[in-house]
Amino acid sequence: MPIIINLDVILARKEMKSTELAEKVGITTANLSILKTGKAKAVRFSTLEAICRELDCQPGDILKYQKEQV
Repeated sequence: MPIIINLDVILARKEMKSTELAEKVGITTANLSILKTGKAKAVRFSTLEAICRELDCQPGDILKYQKEQV
């Protein structure tokens, strides 16, 4: 998948656990895990906004586009 999720990196920098972020954002730890592992097919802007608010970051800090090698 050409979209890379760097949520683990940001969480480590902020010294925050996934369970804490999930609680603050208002999503389940299972859904946050799906997002972290890159298995999510979509993410709501409201969820992305809440994650950025809680981690004090920009969407581009979490999501990265990488061209697929053919």
